[in-house]
Amino acid sequence: MSETEEKSASRNLFDLRWLIAGLFLLYGVVLILLGIFDSDAEIQKADGIRINLWTGIGMFVLGALFGLWSWLRPLRADAAPPLDTDA
Repeated sequence: MSETEEKSASRNLFDLRWLIAGLFLLYGVVLILLGIFDSDAEIQKADGIRINLWTGIGMFVLGALFGLWSWLRPLRADAAPPLDTDA
């Protein structure tokens, strides 16, 4: 496989793990901020637990794990089968 074919094949790869990581990180940050500024009424509605804060932390950690997974084990293009020129 030539270098240009390899670059072309790698451009066709799209790793959804990065998209999932980004969304979980974004929503995690939003929920963390909401959880920090929850009113007493909202906290009492959840039996005294800052549910937005804890859920946001969980989502942020999950997003970070997806990002780490994508970074440590990136997608690779499969090698093309050799061309048979004898036929």
